[in-house]
Amino acid sequence: METIKPKSAINNRTNKLAKTFHKFINFREAVKVIASSSSSSSSNGICLLSSQPFAVKSKHKGDRARNRAIMEALIARLFAGVTAIKASYAELQMAQKPYNNEAIQAADQAVVDELRAISELKRKFVKKELDLSPQVTLMLAEIQEQQSLMKTYELTIKKLESEVELKQSESSSLNKKLDELTSFNKSLEKKLNSSGSLSMFDNLQLSKLNPTHFVQFLELTLRSIKSFVKLLIREMESAHWDLQAAAKFIHPQAVFAKSSHIYFAFESFVCLTIFEGFNFPNFSVPNEPISERKVSHKQNQNLYFEKFKKLKSLNPKQYLTHNPTSSFAKFLKSKYFQVVHAKMECSLFGNLNQRKQVNSGGFPDSVFFTAFAEMAKRVWDLHFLALSFDEEVSIFQVKKNSRFSEVYMECVNVAESDSSVSESGSEEAAAAGGSSGAGELRVGFTIVPGFKVDKTVVQSQVYLSPPAGLPAT
Repeated sequence: METIKPKSAINNRTNKLAKTFHKFINFREAVKVIASSSSSSSSNGICLLSSQPFAVKSKHKGDRARNRAIMEALIARLFAGVTAIKASYAELQMAQKPYNNEAIQAADQAVVDELRAISELKRKFVKKELDLSPQVTLMLAEIQEQQSLMKTYELTIKKLESEVELKQSESSSLNKKLDELTSFNKSLEKKLNSSGSLSMFDNLQLSKLNPTHFVQFLELTLRSIKSFVKLLIREMESAHWDLQAAAKFIHPQAVFAKSSHIYFAFESFVCLTIFEGFNFPNFSVPNEPISERKVSHKQNQNLYFEKFKKLKSLNPKQYLTHNPTSSFAKFLKSKYFQVVHAKMECSLFGNLNQRKQVNSGGFPDSVFFTAFAEMAKRVWDLHFLALSFDEEVSIFQVKKNSRFSEVYMECVNVAESDSSVSESGSEEAAAAGGSSGAGELRVGFTIVPGFKVDKTVVQSQVYLSPPAGLPAT
């Protein structure tokens, strides 16, 4: 891997070195000029020192200037030595991980050599044996310091590059684990919602059809609805939606026992929208006359059952690709526009591309629409199964503020708020179908509508308002 060096820092150090050399060269030339002038003046018999006292004074000034220059050069040399030790120590640390014995020994020897050099300078300074050229020492000190800084910068760059490589490796490993977990979750979800769970209906005969089969397929349908609702909420969170405000928009007067219960509001919206028109033979024609519906139901009972068995295991994308004008395609288009309105889609995805593609009879290749299509197909299959029964399968929805009844309703938030239910004595109220008073259970809103299959009642799933006197959390 190439080492990327900061150009600006290298250029600055190069300029400094060049200036140092120029200063040194100019100084030597100036000394030569002064020496030649002095010799020529002496040869011409011209005396530069007019009097003895002035000569002594000039000599003292020259000594002080030289001593000052020597001290400045000495300090510069000490600082350059410290910088060199710092660079060698950094190199020593870098050689520890990964372990490099040769680099460690070289860095250690460099530290020792520099300490010895500084110690020798100290000895000469104490014994007044310093014999150095200030200009040359200054120049060499600056060169040494710049070289040490360059080494430090290079080591820092290498360290940062190694850290970047480590982070990239960790990121790649985590992405790989995420892909594996995502794939595993999808496989589990596919197993739960795949034809393996639907295999019980493969050998089902119309004469053996009973309400239990309807309940079993309804459970599979609700699984796909829950999966889509979770995906919808994740998309809302990614788009920074205010979920509390959105839940209040769906059910303005709902009181949630826990903040996490707002999930039920979105499930209620999707379920009630997707099941709307379930009583009609074709979701696309909800205003079809009742008399025609009954005649159609009796005459086409076997046809509905065959459609159910044929469509239950088909891939929605493949089916829509080969049947773009089918009743299911119209149903899917209609329900998508009802569940995912234009402003919602634009907010979640930043455009209306999926809406345009659905409107033109296409199948958007996205996880979101695939989940929606799978959910819609399950509801469509459940509708064909309902039309296959001898007796009419009807759907019902519990009105808001209705008294809770265990015969027709199933409460989804009892397990979530056992303390508030049991402490208020609401279990007894539930068993009695509700009672008047502060602890009476009332329906906040319907989540999943109920069904009547012959004489069998499939309970509607409802969210109960918290009992009076118990604050929501």
